[in-house]
Amino acid sequence: MLFEYIEKKCNFAALNFIVLKSEIMKNSKITYSIEEARRYVANAKETIKKAKYDPEIQSYTDSKYVRTAGDILWKGCLIALDTVFQVRTGKGRPSIDKYRDVVANRDRKLLNYVNNGYDITHLNMGYDGVTDKKICDRGFEITNIIIDHCAMLMPKEVCA
Repeated sequence: MLFEYIEKKCNFAALNFIVLKSEIMKNSKITYSIEEARRYVANAKETIKKAKYDPEIQSYTDSKYVRTAGDILWKGCLIALDTVFQVRTGKGRPSIDKYRDVVANRDRKLLNYVNNGYDITHLNMGYDGVTDKKICDRGFEITNIIIDHCAMLMPKEVCA
């Protein structure tokens, strides 16, 4: 009888531990994703340094690295957005319209940043390879704003 009682208590404690562990893992994954998005920004900074800035024309000289940096910045935005809004469900990649719809329902200010981030980092930098330094700097600024805004939308106990 005593053995059964101890076994029940141990199973209950083990079950509580498993539930607690899964909550910790879920929360650390969320925090990790915001930190991962910030790592993408740091990687983009390293990449754009390879583009070699020319102060005379206030522009980068190699659009290849600007394109790569723009793609990295946009991916960082998507990671931050996925962390908060869980847009990626089912098969395939979600379109920008899915992100816009989900963000618009929660935060109109963030929607403005997402639209600007999409235009600057993904289209201007990533596709077009625009080498103007002011545009590239604005891409970094918008990306940081999106990531910070997503971090603020996270539950307090997760980001503390």
